[in-house]
Order: sequence, then structure tokens, then C-alpha cells
Amino acid sequence: MDGSNITHPAGCPVMHGGNTGMDNSVTKWWPQALNLDILHQHGARVNPMDPDYDHRSAVKALDFEGVKADVKALMTESQDWWPADWGHYGGLMIRLAWHSAGSYRMGDGRGGAGSGNIRFAPLNSWPDNASLDKARRLLWPVKKKYGNALSWADLIILSGNMAYESMGLKTFGFGFGREDIWGPEKDVFWGNESEWLAPSEQRYEDLETPSTLANPLAAVHMGLIYVNPEGVNGNPDPAKTALQVRETFARMAMNDEETAALTCGGHTVGKAHGSGAVDRIGVDPESEGVHTQGLGWSNPGHERKATNAFTSGIEGAWTKHPTQWDMGYFDYLFDYEWKLAKSPAGAWQWEPENMPEEEKPVDASDGSIRKNPIMTDADMAMKVDPIYNGICQRFRADPDYFADTFARAWFKLTHRDMGPKVNYHGPDVPAEDLIWQDPIPAGSTSYDVAAVKAKIGACGLTDAEMIATAWDSARTFRGSDKRGGANGARIRLAPQKDWVANEPDRLAKVLKVLEPIAAESGASVADVIVLAGNVGVERSIKASGHDVAVPFSQGRGDATDDQTDAESFSVLEPLADGFRNFQKEAYTVKPEAMLLDRAQLLGLNAGEMTVLVGGLRVLGVNHGGSKHGVFTDRVGQLTNDFFVNLTDMSYSWEPMEKDGTYELRDRKSGAARFTATSVDLVFGSNSVLRAYAEVYAQDDNAGKFARDFVAAWTKVMNADRFDLRS
Repeated sequence: MDGSNITHPAGCPVMHGGNTGMDNSVTKWWPQALNLDILHQHGARVNPMDPDYDHRSAVKALDFEGVKADVKALMTESQDWWPADWGHYGGLMIRLAWHSAGSYRMGDGRGGAGSGNIRFAPLNSWPDNASLDKARRLLWPVKKKYGNALSWADLIILSGNMAYESMGLKTFGFGFGREDIWGPEKDVFWGNESEWLAPSEQRYEDLETPSTLANPLAAVHMGLIYVNPEGVNGNPDPAKTALQVRETFARMAMNDEETAALTCGGHTVGKAHGSGAVDRIGVDPESEGVHTQGLGWSNPGHERKATNAFTSGIEGAWTKHPTQWDMGYFDYLFDYEWKLAKSPAGAWQWEPENMPEEEKPVDASDGSIRKNPIMTDADMAMKVDPIYNGICQRFRADPDYFADTFARAWFKLTHRDMGPKVNYHGPDVPAEDLIWQDPIPAGSTSYDVAAVKAKIGACGLTDAEMIATAWDSARTFRGSDKRGGANGARIRLAPQKDWVANEPDRLAKVLKVLEPIAAESGASVADVIVLAGNVGVERSIKASGHDVAVPFSQGRGDATDDQTDAESFSVLEPLADGFRNFQKEAYTVKPEAMLLDRAQLLGLNAGEMTVLVGGLRVLGVNHGGSKHGVFTDRVGQLTNDFFVNLTDMSYSWEPMEKDGTYELRDRKSGAARFTATSVDLVFGSNSVLRAYAEVYAQDDNAGKFARDFVAAWTKVMNADRFDLRS
């Protein structure tokens, strides 16, 4: 049949689908289906750069001083289409950098400024990011000039640094090296709400107890970076807001002093914008038409006046001199009494009582007009909360202490998700090692690897013990903020040595054997742990009749307790690890979904995840020696038996009544042969994962399976070896 004249509904001659507006996705029709998209979201197919482009190499050749000078110069080059407040874009650029970095949360390391994700939905259209699209367009000439070596992620944060420097603050430093992504992040859970700024109750078990905010979220509403500036659920109450501020910033790894410094220092410059009615403001960028060219929040009454801009709906400056770094914020906050008022846009804000006219800041567009300064509910929390008040009083008494504390907190806020200092480039990288950077001493590369392997081979540990220990050491890596991993051997330190997932007794046994080998050979314990895992894998491959060498790179170091912020490492504890069929307890999230989350954080694609699960099962390294998913009679040999038996139609899988597990039974005799969890069976039930499983079950792919397992294993072992990259 000739289909050339066939048309689709409404006479449209093109196919409808995900790229043309209609949601015909698998998850629309089958919402319970396991969605593997998060494992393939930033692949080579979406990256416009040349295949051999290496950003780490490119950024090293960047004209750092030229970029800094150009960014600093644009601060005072006001443009008619979006004029600068008081002729200075500093406040706008600081807000851009802050909101780019401020989406980071410690719980899963996601969000943050490290990938330039604020360019894409949903962040580019969050209510809290209103008009930051203008800031990015103001920076475009600089990005265009310096090209590939200057990522948007770096430029956005640099703009905040240059803004502060141009207004008188000595910043703590800056590191180039962030690499852009090229599409929205599908792996970040921003909340379950279906509307922007939905009531906070939807995120809390108990709104009166901020610690019950759903993990790993940090913001109190969908579409906000932090807390509601008008108060809890828009109801002003600084004491209650203080509690939400404390919890939110703690989830960003900030203590009370850092939180106060960031709040006060962030509002030492710039202003909030809400001079007109909200219903005049246009829709967000993702909702606008093509003629706006990606700009949103149109402001019909703007009249090319900075004072008429709209962002938060709150209106006013926090200090008398909003383009200068000074102590004016504290003078206003503590020297005056404040009362509730409404902005022209109808938002709650605090304004001073009985402030002399000459002490007020001038209008952002007309220097002959003076207007009331403002405070948000979060600002008033700095005065009302006794802990924050005490910190602020210390800041006020010592301006240098305040400036240094803020500069360090700002550096932490804007660099937290870059990982170790080896990822920082440029002339302004601070020499000081900071504990939140998870510092690791350089390891030795001069020892004899072959001699160490020989000692490991004769040490008496089983292959499974060594493989499990190496895996547990490496699996903590999070590509989201580049924390964790085998480098540093922090598995031997608190809190990791006591985690249930790491089987403390087995771990202690293995370390007792491997640590003396490291000491005798001059190798780090971190290297020896990984090398022992490699030895176990190689022996298991040979036992299966194949011969595949496992690559190894020396140079890992051993961190100390003093270099480890034990409290912040608690968030890296594996609550589930499908690779070793481990669940600490039952969760509302399916085990197979938790497997996907860990695989994505490790930087694995679906094929790599598949081959690792199948290989680790037959190697017998399940947590606690569990037999679930060990579909082989040759435990300890790296065979493809997991996939062969999973796809063998002479067996059926039957649910067991008691614990949610399954039995593989012979269809003829009914005899049980193997048991499994849902994590095991998803590789046969999910259509995409089954396609991978069938590849590895084929008779001609036993050798491929071993090679692919080694490649994926090595990728995980080296996930945190940034020193090995260009």
C-alpha cells in the first residue's frame, strides 16, 4: 500500500510524538514502568561539541584575566532593554549566581551550579528565578567572545564574584572548570507538587517541625530556592521562618554562622523588585511564544526604568548604598524597628518605622527620590532568632570578620558541587584546603604493582571478600557533586566503617589483612583495596575459562579523620544497593528504582548497570551472603549464567508468599532452583533491560560479557580519579 497520501489527525502531515508536543511516552500509558531515561540523559548524541573536545584541556588555555575584566566591565554598562539598578548590574548578577548554586542539596548532591542547569527547564522558569533570563542575556557577549573554554556554568558563577569585587568585597577565590550540560536534568527530584508555590504542607510531615521536610529536598515550596521570603506559607512570622531557614541551609551543608553570613551578605547589595501588580507580568520563558526568543516575565509597564523591573514581588533595597559592600545591612536591621507592609505587587515585607528621609536609599532609576528600605521575613529572622542575632552582633562588631566569613561561605556555596580541588583551574584557586572539599593527600605511584598483587593473591582472603570491599569503597561516588569514591579510603574511617551496607565485620577482617600490605609496599590503602578487588575479578575470570586483565592506575591517597567531615559524609550512606542486592529497610520507593538512582550517580548507562549486576551476582558478593539472584551453580566464576538462566523459558518465576521475593521453578517438575528479588527480575521484565540481558545471554557473548564487566568495573573504581582525566 502506498502511504504517501496518508495524513494524521487534523490534516497534519507530520508524525506526532514526544518531539512535537503530544505525550505518547511509555510512562504516560504505563506510569509504573521503570523509566531508564536518567541513565542516558547527557550522552554524546545531545552534546554539540566535537567528539575529541576535552573541556578540562580547553579551560586551562582560557584568558582568565581577560574574562574577569570583561565581566567586571559589563557591571556598569547599563542596557536600555533592561537597565541596571543605580547603573550597576551587581545585584542582578549575584542573584543569578546565587540561584544557580542555591539549588544544591547535600542529601543526594544534585542541583547546584556545576553544570549550568539554570539555562534549562524547570529552573529557567521557576517563579523564584523570575527575570534571571535577562542576566544570562547580558552575559552573552562575554560567552560569545571566549567560546567553548568558558562554560556557561563558570560564567554564571564568575559574574557573581566579579559583582562583589566591583562593589568592594575581597572574595575568597574562584575556580574555573565547570562543564555545561546540553539539556534538562531528568534525574533531579524537585518535589511531587503539580503547581508552583504549592502549600508547604505538601512537603512536610509536620509543618511545625522543619526537619520533617521530605528528603532530599531543601526548598520549602516547588519553585523556590530556599524559604518563602514572605514567611511560612506566605504568613509573616520571623521566629517560624528562622526554623525553616536553619533546616534549609543545613541541607545545603551550611551551619548557622555560614547561613547568617550568606543571608546578610547577600542582602548587603542590590534590591528586590515588585513595583507593580503581578497580573501585569508575562508568563515564564518555557510558556512564552517563539517571538520572545526564550525570554519570559515580560513587564509591559517597564518603560526602560530599572525601578519598574519585576522579580520576587517584594520591593525595595536592604541598605542605603546598595552598590557598595558595607555594614549598612546591620545598621538598618538593628537600629530601627520594623513593621509589616505590603509591596506595590501585594507581597508581605517589613519596612522601618520613623526612618529619617535622608537615611533612606534612593530610587534605582531616579536619584532625587528616596524610598523605604525593606526586610524579608528571613531577614527579620536574623534579628528575632537568638542564635542568628548573636552571630549578627559579632559580625557587626567586626566588619573584617563578617567579610571573611561571608567570602568563605560564598565560595563554599558556589563551589560545593565541583568536587576535589583537582577540578579547579585558574589563578584564583585558594591554596587553603577546606574540609568540605574532602581533601585527600597525594598517593604514591612508585611501588611495584606486580609485587603487591602477588602479596594480595597469597593473603588468604576470598575473591568475594576482596571484590565486595573494593565495590563498597567505590560505590559511594556521586557524580552529582563529585563526592565519595574509593580515593581516600574513607571506608576505613567513621562513619563509613560502621555502615550496615559495608558489613563492618567483613570489612574489618579485610582491612586487617590489606593495611599491612599497603604499609610494607609503600602503596596507599586506597590503592590496595581497589587492587585487591581487581585481583579477585581477574581470578574469577580465569576460573570461567577467559583471560581478561583488569586495568589499574596507581596514585590514590589515604584521607585522615582530620580531613573528613564525618557528619557530612553520613548522607552518602547506601540505604540500598541493588548491585549487591541490599536494602537497609523497606522503602516506599521500589528497590529497582533505587538501583537506577545509584547507577546514575555512579555515571553508568543501562548497559553498564546490567553487566555489573549480572556479574556481581555470579561472583557471590551479595550483601550478607544472600542467594537471591545468584543464578548459577558456578558461584565465584565470572560467567554469564545470570542472564542465561533469567531468560531460559524452561523455568517460571513464582512469587513467594512471605517476603516479596520470587522462586525460579522448573516448569515440568515444579522444583525450585533459584530465588530472586524484584531487582533481579527487572532485567527480564523491563523491555529495555531485557534487550541488554539477551545480548549477554547469547552463546557467542560469554567473552564479551567478561570484557564489558571489566570495563564497567574499572569505570566505577576510577570514577573519582579526576587526576587521570585530561
